[in-house]
Amino acid sequence: NGIAHVMALAGYDVLLTDVSAEALQKAIDTITGNLDRQVGRGKVAEADRDATLARIKTTQTLSDLGQSDLIIEAATERETVKQAIFEDLIPHLKPTTILTSNTSSISITRLASRTDRPEKFMGFHFMNPVPVMQLVELIRGIATDKETFAACRAVVEKLGKTAASAEDFPAFIVNRILMPMINEAVYTLYEGVGSVESIDSSLKLGANHPMGPLELADFIGLDTCLAIMNVLHDGLADTKYRPCPLLTKYVEAGWLGRKSQRGFYDYRGDTPVPTR
Repeated sequence: NGIAHVMALAGYDVLLTDVSAEALQKAIDTITGNLDRQVGRGKVAEADRDATLARIKTTQTLSDLGQSDLIIEAATERETVKQAIFEDLIPHLKPTTILTSNTSSISITRLASRTDRPEKFMGFHFMNPVPVMQLVELIRGIATDKETFAACRAVVEKLGKTAASAEDFPAFIVNRILMPMINEAVYTLYEGVGSVESIDSSLKLGANHPMGPLELADFIGLDTCLAIMNVLHDGLADTKYRPCPLLTKYVEAGWLGRKSQRGFYDYRGDTPVPTR
């Protein structure tokens, strides 16, 4: 929903699709709430909010996307899911449509190879929360042409964000650096070097991070963190990227962070409480 929010606010017509009508309605409700907050803070005019919402339509039918100029896939971080979406979508698209994925770690070249237009395919990775974060990673696959890259860079500029060009290697730039740090923080907890609270406080106060690594992991989603670490470990074959067993255990338990109300913190009360 964050991507739809910023695209529509920048003047693009947006068609948001999902298999779930409930998910689509939740997305519209979230976008509306976030725009209302921006209006309240004086960052967006009421007329612009109304115009933004009018530009967003929803559908559960993939064929409705056929006349789109740009597709941004933002499904869960599982390669088989993303491949299935593209395979179902491609027959409905016009030849000039650019395909992109918001993946945070999966090979763009491999995803592109399963489509009919690898030269018009690239990675378009937004940072969360999308309306707030200014960076977008642009990742070219081995076949991505210059025109596709230039078109996507122009979109980023129209959004008022900054593009970082990354090569197509596991986890690209941000997560290649960020996820091993989070994984090391989990190892620090796993080995008893520090508690959840002491680890997060140390990085916030000692390294001037706005969020501690375990708090950030909960915000991102522990399942997403684990998926990216597995991509790094499998793709680079280096033991330094081995996911911490404790991270795996939390995911197995369904403790995925904020979205499941429990992770390294328990969010079921008024104030988050460390779970270890």
